[in-house]
Amino acid sequence: MASFAYNGNGSIKVRPAVAGHSHGGLAASRALLGARAAPLLLRRRMIGGGGSASLRRHRHELCPFAFQPCRSLAGMDQEEVVDMEAGTVLCAANYAPLTPISFIERAAVVYGGRAAVVYGETRQQTWKETRERCVRVAAALATRLAVARGDVVAVLSRNVPAMYELHFAVPMAGAVLCTLNTRHDAAMVSTLLEHSGAKVFFVESSLLDVGRAALKRLADSKTGAGSLPVLVPISDDGASSGDDDDGSSCTADYEGLIENAPSGFDIRWPLNELDPIALNYTSGTTSRPKGVVYSHRGAYLNTVATVLAYDITAMATYLWTVPMFHGNGWNLPWGVAMQGGTNICLRRFTAKVIFDNIVLHRVSHMGGAPTVLNMIINAPTADRKPLPGPVRVMTAGAPPPQRVIMGMEELGFMVYQMYGLTETYGPATVCTWMPEWDALPAEERARLKARQGFHHIAMQDVDVKKLDTMESVPSDGKTMGEVMFRGNTVMRGYYKDIDATKESMIGGWLHTGDLAVRNPDGYIQLKDRAKDIIISGGENISSIEVESVIFRHPAVLEAAVVSRPDDHWGETPCAFVKLKTGTNSTEAEIIDFCRERLPHYMAPKTVVFEDLPKTSTGKTQKFVLRERARVMGSLTRTDGCKI
Repeated sequence: MASFAYNGNGSIKVRPAVAGHSHGGLAASRALLGARAAPLLLRRRMIGGGGSASLRRHRHELCPFAFQPCRSLAGMDQEEVVDMEAGTVLCAANYAPLTPISFIERAAVVYGGRAAVVYGETRQQTWKETRERCVRVAAALATRLAVARGDVVAVLSRNVPAMYELHFAVPMAGAVLCTLNTRHDAAMVSTLLEHSGAKVFFVESSLLDVGRAALKRLADSKTGAGSLPVLVPISDDGASSGDDDDGSSCTADYEGLIENAPSGFDIRWPLNELDPIALNYTSGTTSRPKGVVYSHRGAYLNTVATVLAYDITAMATYLWTVPMFHGNGWNLPWGVAMQGGTNICLRRFTAKVIFDNIVLHRVSHMGGAPTVLNMIINAPTADRKPLPGPVRVMTAGAPPPQRVIMGMEELGFMVYQMYGLTETYGPATVCTWMPEWDALPAEERARLKARQGFHHIAMQDVDVKKLDTMESVPSDGKTMGEVMFRGNTVMRGYYKDIDATKESMIGGWLHTGDLAVRNPDGYIQLKDRAKDIIISGGENISSIEVESVIFRHPAVLEAAVVSRPDDHWGETPCAFVKLKTGTNSTEAEIIDFCRERLPHYMAPKTVVFEDLPKTSTGKTQKFVLRERARVMGSLTRTDGCKI
């Protein structure tokens, strides 16, 4: 069987079949993608613009995408893939790899003079200017910093303009963008730099201490001659520091790279749309990081699906409250460019900052975890401002309590409930709203909107399956199973961890670890993480259901429910609650409130009043609370008698 390779000039070279030789790369692709067999194709390399042509028959049984090896066809007039029976060809005229880079290329032409990025009171740049800056950063990466195709470029930054630009500049250089959580300490950052093999490390000025400490740890741990990533500082005000001796390993900061970049750089378009565009680290430890690999194709498709599901229209104005390091900001650095919108960058924010920016910039879209929405609805009256128009808010990360949805809509926000994982490029389902629901009472509307819904258009399918049989659960709203995905917007795999990749895709589905039911109307609804289900006396208790009831208490600001070990029941629900400022409540009041609205076995047996630990995206860290509950010990005496 013949195989294909790329010549240095980008053309396709046919390798003759060698007995006993298999194409390891394609086998690996199949392991990652669960690919189906490709159709029979004839590939022809045109000689001399149409003279005699040599034909080779080629069937790639393991090829995950029939036209995978043909990126060089884009812009290469003398390359074709021919299907003789169908009379069709694949060439530069009808094929180009899908990549988010194309979004900013179009935006610079169509919306060139319109505002692309706004930061603070003084900085504003157009789409034409933003595209030019991205190309110059890419040029500096490729020439000055010797970044090659496939190299990893890491970034530790909040939502400043440079962070936005790097979502385009890094792939323009043919490299892979790796954005790191700004809450990581130096030890974790060092671990991720080593695991990713980052060649360049951009660090926002306020995080330089963490960045430098991480590099020092990395240097101390290296036993070989491997080089450290080049540190490039990002100034917060967008101005070049003019200081070449700032302790970094680069002779210029971010703005300096732009100022001194060579002109005439040709963007390094992906050779293959399945090439990696981003590496996103999800839950893991310093001993076993989990790096999720995104492809250009997957990022493009999920961006389009998110924009459509979220109703982002042309020239929308998006307020950046979702960290761009979190799953590439739910794809919206690329999505705003797709629609020629305006990015309002925020390094930090409060409820007052959100309201001020919505009014000042006439924001049309924003996003946030339910905790961000909760902060908005509980903002002091003095911090609130009337909205200048409808503001569409995409929420994800955790199922939003009905009370929070109702509160947001009372203020004039339109809530879009989406659900997904880092492994699905972020958003993967949407609670599609039906117009006949508009006439329902507010509480019923909130209940319907709190569901996770259906897969978006770029995902092939979402299902709720029984783990032991892999059969779909009935649509009864009661039977729980695990949420599973399959489709073009599922990750390529976990970087350097093929065992974890295979385990996550057993049976041809991505296993999420989330438990849900499917309602009679087909909408799925999360009930819990598998590890968060509380089993008390043999009964399964959904922590999400208990939390939704606690949230209805007028004094409660935040709540999270976890299991507490119990000698008699096995586990009992333990609620951690934060009260609103100026309110009071007691453990007995919260428990009685829940017992009036839930079966008694589901009501918390313990209530702890304290601040809840959060991730950088506002998600409650239940693993921290589970440990606190474990340390409390059993609520029941060892003889089985309740205290």
